[in-house]
Amino acid sequence: MKILFDINHPAHVHLYKNLIGLLREKGHRVFVVAKQIPAVEYLLNIYNIDFLKAGKKFDSLWLKYLFQLKYLVYYLSVVRKNKINLGIGVSMTLPLISKFRPSFVSIGMDDDDMSATPVFGKYVSKSNVVFTPACLAGEKRSLRHFGYNSYHELFYLHPNRFTPDRTVLEELAVKEGESFFILRFNAFKAHHDLAEYGLSLEQKQTLVSILLNYGKVFISNEADEKDKFLNQFSLKLSPEKIHSALYYATLFLGDSQTMCSEAAVLGTPAVKCNTFAGRLSVPNELEEKYGLCYAFLPSDFEGFLAKVKALLQLPGLKKEWQKRRKKMLKDKIDATAFMFSFIENYPKSLEIFKKANYTADYANLRQN
Repeated sequence: MKILFDINHPAHVHLYKNLIGLLREKGHRVFVVAKQIPAVEYLLNIYNIDFLKAGKKFDSLWLKYLFQLKYLVYYLSVVRKNKINLGIGVSMTLPLISKFRPSFVSIGMDDDDMSATPVFGKYVSKSNVVFTPACLAGEKRSLRHFGYNSYHELFYLHPNRFTPDRTVLEELAVKEGESFFILRFNAFKAHHDLAEYGLSLEQKQTLVSILLNYGKVFISNEADEKDKFLNQFSLKLSPEKIHSALYYATLFLGDSQTMCSEAAVLGTPAVKCNTFAGRLSVPNELEEKYGLCYAFLPSDFEGFLAKVKALLQLPGLKKEWQKRRKKMLKDKIDATAFMFSFIENYPKSLEIFKKANYTADYANLRQN
């Protein structure tokens, strides 16, 4: 089978790297098309994944939509030239290709609620098959919308796919057992971030000042601020090592959606503060069902700080969170193995899911 992966964000490299490897090992011909984003290109090269360049990605909302037509034409030419059978991605482009080329099957993936990302959700839901985590299955986006019992983050952070690298502590100059904190500040430039925001500069400074009383602080800052106080704590670590740092960190804090969920599934207490708080099903489940993370609105910054201080006072904090992580992992499947099996067995796998009343279970797929 000839399979296309659409990569639009550094997180998508992590999401699909293991799946790409498994498919290639099984003899499938895999094509990877990526936007020209430095962090994306760096990760693809680090993981030895060859790729085609789709063009630059823009921050401006208007330019995003303007260049979408250019991306579509390029992707369509790649599919036609190579006679590709199937495409998969967190993508608005692949569903359109399947409209122009009926022999091309598009698999769309999304882990955000339609209410939070209505434009993207609308387009990705036009895919031939739509996959979301099971906690979003109730949205019933289409007759081919299926919920799988896992999270995007468990494509690459499930224990079957990820082993933390302890040498990251040496790179951070952190001693064994020493407290340290990973902070991530988002730029809020995605199409769905319009009118959304996280921590203010003053709030960030206050948070860091408090944390310094408890341990070392490392900041990954996507925002454009040029603040001397914050910059001195800049995280100088290769992007492929960030998940090991998250695993060993005492706490994760910030206004990033993805890194909050990543820390949570790794068993590191995570507290985020942004205007998406309480509005997204995946982090809500991680918080309400498993107690792995917490979310606060920027208007409740005092509540955010109170939770951080309370966590720092808990004895055996990391051990307790690893227990909670084990409970979560017991409920969830290896998402990479699941998606690999779906693609390998397509279209039979699609019929199995239809019979399973729109929910997907890896064990059930294997047995049929």
